[in-house]
Amino acid sequence: MTGPKAFVRQELISALPPPLMASGVVLWLRQRLFSGVFNSVLTVVSVALLAALLWPTVRFLLIDAVWSGSSREACVGQAGPVGACWPFITAKLTQFAYGIYPETEQWRVDLTYLIGVVLLVPLLVPRIPYKIANAFLFFAAYPVLAYLLLVGGYENIGLPHVETRLWGGLLVTLVISFMGIIGSLPLGILLALGRRSDLPIVRMLSVIFIEFWRGVPLITVLFFATYMLPFFLPESWKIDPLARVLIGVTLFAGAYMAEVVRGGLAAIPRGQFEGSTALGLGYWRTMIFVILPQALKHVIPGIVNSFIALFKDTTLVLIVSIFDLLGQLRAGFADQNWITPATLFTGFAFAGIIYFAISFAMSRYALYTEQRLAVPR
Repeated sequence: MTGPKAFVRQELISALPPPLMASGVVLWLRQRLFSGVFNSVLTVVSVALLAALLWPTVRFLLIDAVWSGSSREACVGQAGPVGACWPFITAKLTQFAYGIYPETEQWRVDLTYLIGVVLLVPLLVPRIPYKIANAFLFFAAYPVLAYLLLVGGYENIGLPHVETRLWGGLLVTLVISFMGIIGSLPLGILLALGRRSDLPIVRMLSVIFIEFWRGVPLITVLFFATYMLPFFLPESWKIDPLARVLIGVTLFAGAYMAEVVRGGLAAIPRGQFEGSTALGLGYWRTMIFVILPQALKHVIPGIVNSFIALFKDTTLVLIVSIFDLLGQLRAGFADQNWITPATLFTGFAFAGIIYFAISFAMSRYALYTEQRLAVPR
């Protein structure tokens, strides 16, 4: 008798799926959150703390919140816990957005916002061309156009004059932040270059300017610009209070920006300067085309951090009687029609959401820019 014939498989067996513990979400959790005893304990404690903090916040802002009503009666006297009083925000939303800007002229503020968005979005999207022309329109032409729209003074074309003392709310916050940002960066670059200059007088003046403004609190700057500066100027010189604040904020932020930019300049190898000199490039062409693009790329986190700090520091203008978003919020608390235990927390939560959303957007875009510019050497 012959034995059984040997079986030879003609095709490969299909690969089995990887074990559940070595792929997908489980693998990610093991590697990132539960890779060891310490990390596991830290993960559990962090989740517990987040749950303890987030759940009361969600309950106050959403679950137990009051969403409709026309007075404080809607936010008090209900059965059970009372959360955020959102009707207060709805009733005061115009005040928070425009201050006491004339109601019939508020379309000018909306148009200014719209033009700003139309010019800013193409500037932020890398694939859209004509960046130089777009940057010129946004940073040079747009501030002039916004000034003409917001201030007015041209009754013949339907733009009556609106004094800056009537401005308030988010309008003032964005105006101070925007002007401070676009003014502090070029000023900081010039000061950083001056501090590294080979000319002793230029270097000494830059150092004195930077150290003076960095050594003075912003509150002091605002007080001096608002109340003391008029005493040192001729009586014929009348500078608008908001303009004085804008100048003080820009100078203050420019001094801090100078040190950020100087850190980026110090990180550039000396060979870059020597190579530019060997190519016959002068000082300014070397700085504009070779050194500054590299230096600014290195200090993007520091620049954006200064921008975010400046945006949040605009709340200090309340001490000089300029009512920004937080100032209008405090003014709204004084309305007897809306005084409730939840009104205060609702208002600050609303302002916090706005400040966080804008700051977070700036931070995320800065991270995107870092990743896009992080090309290998």
